[in-house]
Amino acid sequence: MLGLGGVLFPAYYLYKASKLPPMDSEFEIEKQLKHAIEGDRMSLVSGMYVKPDRSITFNRPDFTRLPKDLVAIYITQMGCPQFFQTPREDGFAWAWRLFVGATVGGQPPGDGGCEHILAYRIAWKLGVRDEMELTVASNKLHAFLQKDQLIAYDLAIIQFERGVVGVEDAAYKLFGRELDKLSLAELGELQLALPPYGYYDDLKTCQNAAIMKQNRDLVLKYTAGVELLGRDKVNNALAQPVFCTQRKQ
Repeated sequence: MLGLGGVLFPAYYLYKASKLPPMDSEFEIEKQLKHAIEGDRMSLVSGMYVKPDRSITFNRPDFTRLPKDLVAIYITQMGCPQFFQTPREDGFAWAWRLFVGATVGGQPPGDGGCEHILAYRIAWKLGVRDEMELTVASNKLHAFLQKDQLIAYDLAIIQFERGVVGVEDAAYKLFGRELDKLSLAELGELQLALPPYGYYDDLKTCQNAAIMKQNRDLVLKYTAGVELLGRDKVNNALAQPVFCTQRKQ
């Protein structure tokens, strides 16, 4: 049985790999994402008489452009606050994680779970939907995307609404400024628009502002609790009102 499995499983893997779009290099996935995201942005501005206030161009995601505080908040909310302090998961541990996820569901312990989630999300954005094909695609992407690249791509491809794709678009839409100009309080609010929360619409329309502030404060306190944000910075941020309430005044 082991011998038979050793023959059938690789054959099945190769069959599923053959069904995937090209994704054997960063160039290939960047090309596909560029086509999809620029098309989405263009669909919004086509027919507009006024030039859009932001470029529709999708640039290769760059981890160094992301605010460190946002990354700290994001990995903490993913459940992997030590994401950049632990080695990349490879070899048998990674293969076992994929096997467990594809057969019985769930995730073995370890930050490799966040690597898997990130690769899975990128594969989904590339149009992969079949569960086994998502597993194969996650493995292929993980083979050449490092931890920082997984984070950068994930944050660059999140769809918030038509024409608003990626955390930089969301920052400009919600706060009217570029991502690197946001305060810590605003980055905490922005996290509420990201997974696992998805409160983009509430933030955009300023619904439930008191609840948004409460959730923002919890996010910031939790990140400080795992020592990824300074206590003084967080205390200053906690004193700030929710951004949308200032905008309405």
